[in-house]
Amino acid sequence: MHFGELLTVLVTVALAELPDKTMIATLIMGTKVRPLFVWIGASLGFIVQMAIAVLAGRLLLLLPHRIVEGVVTLLFLGGAAYLLFVPEEAEEEKGAEEAAAEKPGSALRVIFGAFSVIFLAEFGDLSQILVANFTAKSHLPLETFLGASIGLVSVAALGAFSGTALLRVLPLSLIRRAGGVLLLGLGIYSLVNLL
Repeated sequence: MHFGELLTVLVTVALAELPDKTMIATLIMGTKVRPLFVWIGASLGFIVQMAIAVLAGRLLLLLPHRIVEGVVTLLFLGGAAYLLFVPEEAEEEKGAEEAAAEKPGSALRVIFGAFSVIFLAEFGDLSQILVANFTAKSHLPLETFLGASIGLVSVAALGAFSGTALLRVLPLSLIRRAGGVLLLGLGIYSLVNLL
């Protein structure tokens, strides 16, 4: 087990997810219905999506190494640009719209609703792309899956149980910039290795 890779993926994916629409949707759902059920559903949605992302990363490995390195570099730089230049207001609006679509109900309904919101919203999302990149770059699918899943389950817990308090302490714009700078660093590192 490569704990360094697991920790790198955990921190990077969690930072990238904090200012994302799915975190905001989890936060809003957690204020409307029982946070525990929102957290369970959101966590399951994230875990299934990370399994899909790791599989996509493994498929990337079928391509020639230079092409994979180029794709990984572009995606890291694209993720950095997204976090640094897309205003957080746009993400807040998307998250609020997704959460508003869910209605309160029984525990299973809340869990399934949170799962559905996260599962559908994560297709092609930044964290899914990051996990595919990390899998292709590191050749460590288990560590990547575990790190990403732990990071996203933690972010889901923050959103469901204490999201509004978190946003009072750490502004969303600061979280977005920190994630963007981290991805920019990974993109530059990948670019240097490519050249």
